[in-house]
Amino acid sequence: MVRVPLSPEDVRAGKLLGEMLRAARGGRTLVQVAVGAGISPETLRKIETGRIATPSFMIVAALAEELALSLDGIQGTLRRASPGKLDAAS
Repeated sequence: MVRVPLSPEDVRAGKLLGEMLRAARGGRTLVQVAVGAGISPETLRKIETGRIATPSFMIVAALAEELALSLDGIQGTLRRASPGKLDAAS
């Protein structure tokens, strides 16, 4: 399977998602949050640094639940950062 390269908007949204998750983590360690969400610490580290710019919905949902974030809030923040990209997908 050939993977389509990420657009600059995808990369920016991925970095913003990572920043939001890192900020929401607060004083908790990366390992604590990853284990609580049921993912590996390496996966969370890659998401937080933007190396995984488009994580699966299930991972984002698990992290949102673990960090008490609203999926609507996450989407709204990403939509404001890249309005054309996410509005077209709706």
